[in-house]
Parts: sequence; C-alpha cells; structure tokens
Amino acid sequence: MIDTVTGCMIIIGNEILSGRTQDTNLAYLAKELNELGVRMVEARVIPDIEETIIATVNECRQKFDYVFTTGGIGPTHDDITADCIAAAFGRELEMHPEAVEIIKQREAPPEVMVSRLRMARIPVGATLIENTLNGPPGFQLENVFVMAGVPLVMQAMVGTLDKDRIKGTLPMRSRSIGANLGESQVAAKLREIQDEHPDVDLGSYPYYRKDVYGTNLVMRGTDESELEIMLEKVRQMIVGFGAEPIVEKKVAE
Repeated sequence: MIDTVTGCMIIIGNEILSGRTQDTNLAYLAKELNELGVRMVEARVIPDIEETIIATVNECRQKFDYVFTTGGIGPTHDDITADCIAAAFGRELEMHPEAVEIIKQREAPPEVMVSRLRMARIPVGATLIENTLNGPPGFQLENVFVMAGVPLVMQAMVGTLDKDRIKGTLPMRSRSIGANLGESQVAAKLREIQDEHPDVDLGSYPYYRKDVYGTNLVMRGTDESELEIMLEKVRQMIVGFGAEPIVEKKVAE
C-alpha cells in the first residue's frame, strides 16, 4: 500500500464565514494537488483573528504533510496572514527585495504604493510563490504555502507549484457507475466489495431524478487495474439486483 501524502487547506476570511463570499478555491486546489500526488484530507475555514490563525497553522503544519492557506495577504489593515505565519514560526517579517521589485513594476501614486508594499512583507527564510498574473507573490515557509484568496490569483500561484516543491505519490483516479437502486438495497453488497479491496475507497451517493431514487457509486484509488476489477464487481452487483448500470465514467479525481 502506498503511503498517503496529506494536505490541509486553511481558508482565512471573515467574508467566507459570513456567507458574503463563496469559496471556490477548495475544489480547485484539491484537484490540482491530486495530480501532484497529494490527497486533501482536511479543510478549515477560520476568521481573521490573529490567535486563531496562529494556533490553526501550528496545529496543521505538524499534523499534515502540506498546509495551504488562502486569504489575508492583501494591502489593507485586516490582511494579517503574513504576520500570523511569521508569528507561528517565530520569525520576523522583512521587506523581501524580489517581492518589492515585482510590486514596483506596476506604477501607482506614492500613497497607494505604500499600501501595496505591505504585500512585500515576507517572513524571514520564506520562498516566494510566483504570481503569474504579474502581481504580488505568495510565499512558502517549510511545509506551509501561503496564497491569495482571489480565485484567479490563487490559481495562478497554484499553477507554479510542481514536484520539486510538492513531494507527492501517485494521483488518485476514480471510476463511477450509477443505478436506480436505493442505498439500503446495495449497502450489504457494497460492504463485501469494499472489504475485498481495502486500498480503494468505495462511496455511495444517493440521487433523485425524474421521480426515481438511485445511487451513484464512486471508486477512488491509485491502482488502475484494481479500480477496473472493483468496477466490474459493482457492475455485476447492479445487474444481480435486476437494474441497469448507467453513466460509467473513467476520470481523474
């Protein structure tokens, strides 16, 4: 069995918790990390409170292989993530020369530039995460990656992360098959199949379409051949119940 390389996302922002802004970064990051062989196993949404950010980062960086934060690295007074990351690691903040140069490439009035240069405050010893949109960078400190909350900017930063920085294993793959059968009908058989393949996750997800109850069955694992074997067993199970297997898919997770 291949050891799992774990990832945790910390979504920082009062606007997320208030419901004013809907997070879309989690799904994107989870899919991108999967291709790097990292499995997102936990995500947390926390407020812009210094003590909470510091405590959460310190807990998660010890618990998971990689931690990814989004939000709170902008130019305003309530953007405190960089300060909190520095405090969590016991580091000072410094004006990172490369970050300063990047920010100054875009002209702005002096009073605006002063605010923008807040985004060049990086913990000592951190490595920059490039923002390919030519904006202020994020940064990495040990196993913690600190990125913007704006989806397009966050995606630009994630796109620069590669296997030199993220040491993952094999990506998860999945198979999916559905049937107009209730979960209760298939529960016992699913348990038998799952027990025969402990290295593959088998999940059931009910649906209700066109006045019909049914269940989508999703298999997730790193071994393509074992996924195919399980898929066939599930297909045969569905047929055994007198139902028609539907919507088979072979996809990356």
